Amino acid sequence: MIDFFKKHTLITGTLLLTAAGFTARVLGFFYRIFLSRAIGAEGLGLYNMVHPVYGICFALCAGSVQTALSQCVAANIHRGKTIFRAGLVISLTIGMTLAFLMVRFSWPLAHYILLEDQCAPLLPIMAISVPFSAIHACINGYYYGIQKAGIPAFSQVAEQIVRMGAVFLIAGILAEQRQPVTVELAVAGHLIGEIASCFYSVFCYRFFTAPEKSSPLRHSAFFQTVTPLMRLALPLMGNRLVINLLTSVEAIWIPNRLASYGLTSSQAFGVYGVLTGMAMPFILFPSAITNSMAVLLLPAVAEAQSQNQENRISQTISLSLRYSLYMGILCIGVFTLFGDVLGTSVFQDPSAGSFMKILAWLCPFLYLSTTTGSILNGLGRAQTTFFHNVFALIVRICFVLLGIPRFGITAYLWGLLGAELLLAFLHLRSLNHLVTFSWNVQDMIVKPSLALILSIGILRFMQDAVPSLYNLPSFIAAAVQVAFFSACYGGLLLLAHISKKSV
Repeated sequence: MIDFFKKHTLITGTLLLTAAGFTARVLGFFYRIFLSRAIGAEGLGLYNMVHPVYGICFALCAGSVQTALSQCVAANIHRGKTIFRAGLVISLTIGMTLAFLMVRFSWPLAHYILLEDQCAPLLPIMAISVPFSAIHACINGYYYGIQKAGIPAFSQVAEQIVRMGAVFLIAGILAEQRQPVTVELAVAGHLIGEIASCFYSVFCYRFFTAPEKSSPLRHSAFFQTVTPLMRLALPLMGNRLVINLLTSVEAIWIPNRLASYGLTSSQAFGVYGVLTGMAMPFILFPSAITNSMAVLLLPAVAEAQSQNQENRISQTISLSLRYSLYMGILCIGVFTLFGDVLGTSVFQDPSAGSFMKILAWLCPFLYLSTTTGSILNGLGRAQTTFFHNVFALIVRICFVLLGIPRFGITAYLWGLLGAELLLAFLHLRSLNHLVTFSWNVQDMIVKPSLALILSIGILRFMQDAVPSLYNLPSFIAAAVQVAFFSACYGGLLLLAHISKKSV
């Protein structure tokens, strides 16, 4: 009975965290739409240029320590708060040092590293958020360790709501005073969100956590606690640092290579902003579902492996692959059919729709690599996924360096497609060496492809049968058609599944 409730708590916490993450992603999506209209494509490009610097700082001072904290606390519940305090001291020390360096060397970072002087005034604002992120991450790590995901889950939503509310309020005040909204507002919004989530987490930890009977953290106890904590954190820190460095290099070089292609600085940041701030959020929005699946897959696979249930692992892999491909093939249809309308109606930029139509072919491989990577992590192959991700990022950077100066941003789009295809292949290949699982081409590719084609035909018939649909605003008309198209696709797959079972 005790084991049942432990398992039930784990599943409940995971589902709660997944639901909160999905809600935060939905809110963030509409926030991106607002930013695209408030600061424009060039402003989005600048904002996305400074974000990788924050990502590197977070990887060093927060993300890896959070994961290590959750593992150490889970293994030593009775010393949870002692471990938390040790982790907080480490994380906050590193975070404050990095924040100081970002403020002190903001101009050299912008000029020599980011290759764009306009980023210099944005870096100090971003730097202030680093210590708050460190505190928030450590508290989350503690709660994950004691298997209480409610507070970390709600902190995501609280952060997004406060950020949006503050930015909307400030933008409204600026509009009344007839002052322009600049990219500084987006960076300030990031800072406000981090401060809000930090204070929410501290408040919950202070007033809603049972006290622990433990002695103060003395020097000897501190070093005894730090050693196992850092033993776990340092490899994670190194892995995440490498990934974030490569991602940052890619983000920095894209506008620079676009300038080599012949665009002005303003045009280059505009193209980069449309791609990363408009087109990619649409493409990544459905991945909230596959990311939720990935969150659930990791503990499920780890549990099955600990119980030597290879059949269960095989079934889990086959099921996740099937539904990842179902989702990816549907998204190909949605973005190729409606990319232009969505780009124009939502972001008021036709080029965003053009990018979506090309990136649509990325979806099946993106969703496959997400779920298969989570399964590999659940099987204890985190280093394998790390090397695969590094290799895929290197491929993308090669397209940036060699392709963009000759073919423009199109080369990067094809590089993204090639890298995700390679990543999905590498993950599947590694999984195949670890576990035997079924790969039914007819069920996973042929059936959803036929369902997609039939759904397109039904949609065309509906468009001709209901001409009044075109009298609606373009976004509402597109949303209705996407919903109808998705329902047709899902219904056809369900019919195929039922007919197969009845045979």
